[in-house]
Amino acid sequence: MSAPVILIADDDPAVLAALSARCRKIGFEVDTATNGLQMLLKARRKSPDLIIVDINMPKLDGLTASFHLLEPGGLPVDVIVVTGVTCEETLERCEAMGMFYACKCEQFWHHISRALTEIFPQMAEAIAEHTGPLIAGPDVLPIRPRVLVVDDDEQVGQFLASRLKKLGIEVLYAPNAARALRIAAGQYPSVVVTDYHMPEGDADFLIMRLRSSRSTAQIPVIVLSGWEIDEVTAKLLKRDILGYSGAIAIFKKSFDVQALFDTIQQYCTGESRPDAAV
Repeated sequence: MSAPVILIADDDPAVLAALSARCRKIGFEVDTATNGLQMLLKARRKSPDLIIVDINMPKLDGLTASFHLLEPGGLPVDVIVVTGVTCEETLERCEAMGMFYACKCEQFWHHISRALTEIFPQMAEAIAEHTGPLIAGPDVLPIRPRVLVVDDDEQVGQFLASRLKKLGIEVLYAPNAARALRIAAGQYPSVVVTDYHMPEGDADFLIMRLRSSRSTAQIPVIVLSGWEIDEVTAKLLKRDILGYSGAIAIFKKSFDVQALFDTIQQYCTGESRPDAAV
């Protein structure tokens, strides 16, 4: 029996190389494309068994290319859509079209392998032998540091986002704690920077909810406040919760920008992480 054919389309050469190497190790035959138009043409010419496609690509985005392939009378092919920025609307569109979805985060390979196992159950054993993240050997996948900014003041969020992007950091934004929890659970940010006073849950509420979930319990949290936080409140925010650290730092919004960014960079580069409960 011939090996299943996977067409991987991504304009990031590191991602393309990492996924291709891992899939070949498992036993798949792999073809690649570096833009949406090339993916569309190769898919129609070669009829792969699966397409793994990035959303943001030149010439034609991955979603549009996939919709063209899956329209009535198109190819009977499974599709895994991958992206570095999760959007609820995109998730809904993928689900409506029956496409799988994987976020480029620390759990990237977990998302991909779970979809591969469902699509190719006959290769489940081979897929299970490759459970580690794409971080070593020829299948190297660099993950950009990712910061989730939470603030009901959009201007503050835009200010922080613009400064963080200059440091090479990917920025996610949430206007409230509820949205922040959904984003954190799906995209695993390196650090959360949150306003203290917000409608629908303050910083203490957000920290409590993050620490109560295994998938988000270790994410460092930095708290910003429009005015001085008293000592009692500061201790409350920094207390251990379920064996995990509370806020790692508290800054007043008239903060020293460099001090805030130094703290963020320290945790983004992995120099320090909150201690997990044993």
